[in-house]
Amino acid sequence: MKIAVTFENGQIFQHFGRTPAFKLYDVEDGAVKSTKVVPTGETGHGALAGLLAELGADTLICGGIGGGAQAALEQAGIRLFAGAQGDPDAAVEQLLAGTLPEIGEANCDHHHEEGHDCGHHDDDHCCGHHEEGGHDDDHCCGHHDEEGGCCCGHHGQGAGAGKNTGKKVRTHYRGTFNDGTEFDSSYDRGEPLEFICGAGMMIPGFDKAVADMEVGETVQVHLMPEEAYGPADPDAVFSLPLAQLPGAEALTAGQRVVLQNAYGQPIPVKVVALDDTTITFDANHEMAGKELNFTIELVEVLDR
Repeated sequence: MKIAVTFENGQIFQHFGRTPAFKLYDVEDGAVKSTKVVPTGETGHGALAGLLAELGADTLICGGIGGGAQAALEQAGIRLFAGAQGDPDAAVEQLLAGTLPEIGEANCDHHHEEGHDCGHHDDDHCCGHHEEGGHDDDHCCGHHDEEGGCCCGHHGQGAGAGKNTGKKVRTHYRGTFNDGTEFDSSYDRGEPLEFICGAGMMIPGFDKAVADMEVGETVQVHLMPEEAYGPADPDAVFSLPLAQLPGAEALTAGQRVVLQNAYGQPIPVKVVALDDTTITFDANHEMAGKELNFTIELVEVLDR
């Protein structure tokens, strides 16, 4: 089994058609044996399914994805798990444990009248709701950008000039918030992270830190939101009438759910407020607006 995950900045990238890379997991006997990151280069929407097939992937985990891409994956025989967010390693663990909902399980099976406006960004979003096997996360409604893609992801800006820029590197790292809480660590996984420095696969501040490091060197960096996942966007917080989302009254503040737009694209959001008539969602990346601290060790430069 080979699992591909849309990948950027150490997180699941939220638009399949624009993903800068896939993180590939070779799985044997239900366990991950190896991983690597493969850049997509200039590959566009229509060719990504073919690229996955060439890479030998039989399963894809991603954030948002359009109907045409879903059809291409189905034709290529690639199983799809959409609407995922956050740590790709954790998502793969959930898949192997049988707790990650497949696209057919997580999608809405209820739609309102065509062209119904939910009142967010002046776009027409058809909202629905679906409960699957009692899992609290299998809820959906909708949000998309003007091109029909996800608008809650973050695009890396690259590292700029540096002797390691454009080279494939392997790093160990540990990430913490300002209060010392650890949110991610390659040391805990026992495997360095491999990526192309400056290619936008990592958050800008991480790329910048690695660009001029020496092999064996360890640095400590503090990143403001602008160098990490960006500031929180107030426009990504929106409210909908509960009447448009049957069953949503059972949700609670802080719960992460999956929304689906009129194009069938699943978008992860967080419930931030709920009253008798209205539910409010936040479509910002879960790390948006946060200051991050990294200990980074450059293990190897593969392209010399």
